[in-house]
Amino acid sequence: MSIRRIQRYIASEILAPTLLGVFIFTLVVLMGRILRLAELVLNKGVPLIEIGKLFACMMPAFLVITLPLAFLMGILIAFGRLSADAEIIALKASGISLAQMLKPALLLALAISGLIALLSLVVVPASNTAFRSKVFELLTQRATVGIRPQVFNADFDGLVLYTTDLDETSGALSGVFIFDDRLGKVPSTITARSGRIFSDPENLILSLHLENGSIHRKALSRGEETYQVINFARYDVNLDIGGQLPTGTSRKRKESELSFAELRQQYEQEEAGTKQNQLGVEILHRLTLPFTPLIFTLIGLPLGIQTTRSGRGGGFALGLLVFLIYYMLHSLSKTLAVDVGITPLVVLLPPALFLATGLIMLRHALRERRILIIDRGYRLIHTLFTRSKQG
Repeated sequence: MSIRRIQRYIASEILAPTLLGVFIFTLVVLMGRILRLAELVLNKGVPLIEIGKLFACMMPAFLVITLPLAFLMGILIAFGRLSADAEIIALKASGISLAQMLKPALLLALAISGLIALLSLVVVPASNTAFRSKVFELLTQRATVGIRPQVFNADFDGLVLYTTDLDETSGALSGVFIFDDRLGKVPSTITARSGRIFSDPENLILSLHLENGSIHRKALSRGEETYQVINFARYDVNLDIGGQLPTGTSRKRKESELSFAELRQQYEQEEAGTKQNQLGVEILHRLTLPFTPLIFTLIGLPLGIQTTRSGRGGGFALGLLVFLIYYMLHSLSKTLAVDVGITPLVVLLPPALFLATGLIMLRHALRERRILIIDRGYRLIHTLFTRSKQG
């Protein structure tokens, strides 16, 4: 059997669980958004095809996280099965070294790294912007269409809107009554002869422009209740649709929506401080994210070979542990850079640490040496699990 055929066989063994993992992990992540999007369908009457477009906009941001995790699991499952079935021993007996078996894994890692680089640097910022704009467009349409004359409308957070007449052609409102409870202890009642809803898609702001009206407010002044009446010729009321937007949507563009060129430009223009650190962290995060599959390959191969000799589930459990530790350290480094004020370069420490660990582990694997700390850790987990079942 030729070496290329064997390498294609190993690649297929890695690719199958990786694709399955991408589907499962992405579905798990999407579950957190499904309820919020279902609310748009049930309460706002948004068509399912529009919800499908929103899902498509969210997918790139999820894939940059689920792809490395799925690939790590694919490495562990593939080499774990090969080790458990003694196929690695058979291949070594045929003169095929572990370095040759590693080649298809590295080629797949390079391909996935290239895909993640494209996603993180180009696609994700554009899809995040498109997602927020699409949600705003849908809610703006439903806000205008959903208003009915002589019906109290409570679709906006903290506001109840009533109008005696609505011109469906121009969208003009007549005889407007608004109860504004957004200030909590000091609610306001606003009346106006006419009004019209305006939207600002660029800043995601929806406002109601009122004309010829008054604001009625009961407030405390020096311990006594006072009743205030303010007349106005023109008055704008911001309509807060934030509670109806899926988590992560806001009026201002976040760092995750800026292109890489915009990030660099803002970083250079920003003064030293929290905001500059946030931009620096986002820049370094996008640059280091594509290297994650390569790092996980260096760690996954030794784990897949070693832990499955102690049990089939050991590699999968350790793979999840590796992923959690990596992203916990990444989150900690981001917190140190943004909240504590340490240089953004601190976010390079987790990938550098895992890269060094992966190289050491791979070196032990190529030299046919077992990593004792992994054996001890697995035996400890196995002992604790056995005792808990017996107890």
